[in-house]
Amino acid sequence: MSRLRLFLAFLAAVTFGAPVAAQSRDSLPVRTNQWPVKTREFVDLWLHGFALLADDSLPVPLFRRGYAEAITVEKNRRGIVTDLDANADSLRAQLRKNASLAGAQFAALAFESEAEMDRGFEAFFSTNGEPRKATNSQAAQMISYLAGYFPNADDRAWARRFTNALQSERTKFHHVWWVEEQRRRAQALATVDSLWQGVLRPSLSRFLAGTKQVGGSLLLALPLEGEGRTMPFGQRQNVIVVPLPDSAGAAADALYVLAHELVGAVASSVVEDNLSPAQKRAGEGERLTAIALVRGGLMLLQRAAPQMAEGYARFYLRVARVTYTDNPLDALERAFPLHADLAGTLRRQIDLSFGGI
Repeated sequence: MSRLRLFLAFLAAVTFGAPVAAQSRDSLPVRTNQWPVKTREFVDLWLHGFALLADDSLPVPLFRRGYAEAITVEKNRRGIVTDLDANADSLRAQLRKNASLAGAQFAALAFESEAEMDRGFEAFFSTNGEPRKATNSQAAQMISYLAGYFPNADDRAWARRFTNALQSERTKFHHVWWVEEQRRRAQALATVDSLWQGVLRPSLSRFLAGTKQVGGSLLLALPLEGEGRTMPFGQRQNVIVVPLPDSAGAAADALYVLAHELVGAVASSVVEDNLSPAQKRAGEGERLTAIALVRGGLMLLQRAAPQMAEGYARFYLRVARVTYTDNPLDALERAFPLHADLAGTLRRQIDLSFGGI
């Protein structure tokens, strides 16, 4: 996702060079299955919390359309009110006031488990975000990492209130509901795994190597739709989060979003290199990167899995609520316009990433 990806890159540069996990996980042995498909309840819960609080009016929304409303309906049906509901207005107000807090959507991706994340936040809060007060080097790394997202006292206070509210949310509602949804969508998860490992990943192997995305974890999460979340942890331990489809018939949707995320390794630098000084001053980079991700995902599939290209175009046109009556590929180009020179450069860089011409 463009806005938060740019924030993450800035964050990594100004804090300690790379996310905490990036410094160690890439040295681990390469697994036979280099991009396993997984779900992680604590990552879902973290994104779920932001989905209920964030303002979301982008053409390709940060979260699944109607997600917050559907959760409210489900809670009402079950007669449940959590601390996240009770504190939503004040949490939302500070999120609106301090837009950089939105970048904390990525914070959960550095942790392997809920217990590890809890330990990280416990150390962070107990030291007031000061790594020098940590009891060991691992805790200091986690504190530094979280301090990048919550750098001052107001941010830390928000994070404490948010994490406390999420514990109530998990206990009273999210855990039971999440388990139910995992069972209901089990066939969708299996189908995504089959399509990814058997069809798309082999076709993308050269691109993945060329963009230093050889391995990692592919997480499927309920709150997402057209915008995924990507955390680069070196060549073999990246984390990408995409939507968990509602049914096996919609399994390809997860792979469309994966293509959109994978091409970010190319699209962001292409846009940055082709911005004029005036465009940079006007803040055009964010808007153009968002467009380039959608168009670049299509170009990636046209190169690696052309049988998926039309479905990709239809998916993003639907997510963006674009009506059309002609070829969906043409409609996507109109809905997400790029200057011909920029589009051409993006396509060439994708081709080069395959090691081709």
